[in-house]
Amino acid sequence: MVCSPEVLKHVPLFSLLDDEETAVLAGQVELKTFSQRQRIYKMGDAGGRGYVLVSGRVRLTTVDEDQQEVVVDEPAPGQFFGFASMLEGTPHQTEALALEESVCVEVDRNDISVLLERKPQAGMDMLAIIGRQFHATHQLVRVRANRHPNEIIEEEETMGEKVADEVARFGGSWVFITTFAVVLAVYTLLNVRLGRAAWDPYPFILLNLFLSMLAAIQAPIIMMSQNRQDKKDRLRSELDFDVNRRAASDIQGLARKINLLNEKVGDLDDLLRAKPTHS
Repeated sequence: MVCSPEVLKHVPLFSLLDDEETAVLAGQVELKTFSQRQRIYKMGDAGGRGYVLVSGRVRLTTVDEDQQEVVVDEPAPGQFFGFASMLEGTPHQTEALALEESVCVEVDRNDISVLLERKPQAGMDMLAIIGRQFHATHQLVRVRANRHPNEIIEEEETMGEKVADEVARFGGSWVFITTFAVVLAVYTLLNVRLGRAAWDPYPFILLNLFLSMLAAIQAPIIMMSQNRQDKKDRLRSELDFDVNRRAASDIQGLARKINLLNEKVGDLDDLLRAKPTHS
């Protein structure tokens, strides 16, 4: 289907082109309509064509090292996909599937070459748009990078929370227990030896005051550290739940596909049995 220049004017990739450049490009590209669930291209197909979504919904997927299907992107109207493979001349690394009836502008390298031959300045305009999307993608990757929850918590923790963790860590160590026992033993022995000259004679009322103050301060600090540990454990359990839910979904998907295959095999078997045999 012939593409109208008006369609290209609403595409961000070509938004900086003037009317003449847009008319030249419209005479080269094609407008294609894909029905629901129709595959636009699959992984490994020759990447000679790129697409710009005009209307509808398209999903880009790939397969990771664990042979799991991963959703790469769902471009919005006006965004393009498959351009990297088209420009490089390499096979597509993703699969594009129309989730609903979708209209796309199909562009190949020859279309771009003709446009650049007639309007060289158009190349700079398109590079400017691609550069913006490239930087936006990098920013999105930096923001949404998969990071360990403990690292995120450590970056967001305050100085008070760091002190609480250190106090809890030191208070629960043998170093603290040994040091505290030595200090108590020396304190009591000195006061016993000094007799009436002791600054805190038996029953060591001043020592009891210090111990009560230490316990009153140390207890809430340790509770603060325990609350942070509970938060970390909750994040870990949520991540484990997400992984388990994904695994269950994948298993259910495999089960549905196996059942569908069994049905198809059964239908084929019925057709073969119903086919008359020639003696």
